Amino acid sequence: EKANMGFASLQFDESIGKLSVVGSGMKTHSGVSATLFGALAKAGINIEMISTSEIRISVITRSDQVIEAAKVVHTAFGLDGDSEAVVHAGTGR
Repeated sequence: EKANMGFASLQFDESIGKLSVVGSGMKTHSGVSATLFGALAKAGINIEMISTSEIRISVITRSDQVIEAAKVVHTAFGLDGDSEAVVHAGTGR
């Protein structure tokens, strides 16, 4: 299978976890990465790896810190309230 898929080796590590911040608004709102990284740093959560795209920032951290990371990031972006979320979907026509 390795020869067919074109890779030399495979590594597996279940002691890491991934947290992603995703949204098209990241193209127009500055400071998203600063808010994300600042919240994680303040909580003492170490970032092992970072991956980015135009609308996504993903960080790899220890698996035992992923839940806490999600909580502090939700708080940093004001998403931790008890208010009801309203989602609008459709073509906008």
